[in-house]
Amino acid sequence: MRHTRLALGALLAATGAGALWAAVPASAPKAPAAPAAPDRIVSINLCTDQLVLALADRRQIAGLTRNAIDPEMSGAAIAARGLPLLGNSAEQILAIDPDLVVGMPASRSAALAALPRQTYPLLDVDNATTLDQIYASIRQTAKAVGHVGRGEALVARMQAELANLPKPGRGRVAAYYQRRGYMTGTGTLVDELMGRAGLINLARKLGKPPLSQLSLEEMVAAQPDFLIVESATDTVTDQGSEMLHHPALKHIPRISIPEAWTVCGSPGYASAARAIVAQIAAIDRGGQ
Repeated sequence: MRHTRLALGALLAATGAGALWAAVPASAPKAPAAPAAPDRIVSINLCTDQLVLALADRRQIAGLTRNAIDPEMSGAAIAARGLPLLGNSAEQILAIDPDLVVGMPASRSAALAALPRQTYPLLDVDNATTLDQIYASIRQTAKAVGHVGRGEALVARMQAELANLPKPGRGRVAAYYQRRGYMTGTGTLVDELMGRAGLINLARKLGKPPLSQLSLEEMVAAQPDFLIVESATDTVTDQGSEMLHHPALKHIPRISIPEAWTVCGSPGYASAARAIVAQIAAIDRGGQ
């Protein structure tokens, strides 16, 4: 009996100890701390200027390119006002001592290469020639500046703006015609924008590269259904824009959009797509 009681006591003691151990939860492993958001961001490219302006807090931005405030070049020119603007100067970057340099790409910057053994965290953003690449650039930049949610919200907003966008082009041909007869071709954002609106790029039809020149005579002979032009050339300001107002082109309907919406893979893509669609519809209504 004595041995039985000792065995039972040992069993109860073991059971009690086990119950007590089970009642005290093991401390959960600590999640690794998120990297601190950069406080001194420098952008050294017009296109990354716009991404940084859209995704970073204003207080984080220590420098942008001088083109950031040019409304003809940047879709975020108003937002850039009042922020420090930098030339391609190693001394300016050195004085800021940034904790993130964003470029397209940053690693090939002549200004950074000129710095004496100075290394800074770099974000190389790829040049976007498709909408999916724009989304990737937004997410990449948002993560680097410490605002992942802001990037997802921007992508979602663009997707909503482009959802169910009609294609009033209906297979008609358009040429993106610029100063001095330059024409934007395949493998570009403009080419994808045309397709999104249901247009065929004249450059694609003619087998032209991403950038080519087409003379006035060649353009008249090609007979596109639309000319897409930069809104800055709606009036004649120089010899380059004067060509676009030649009487031989007057009969071709025009779609006018700001260059700032197409020069970079930026949120301006959605604005450009909607503007092209709206203007095609307006031209068609006017012709009825």
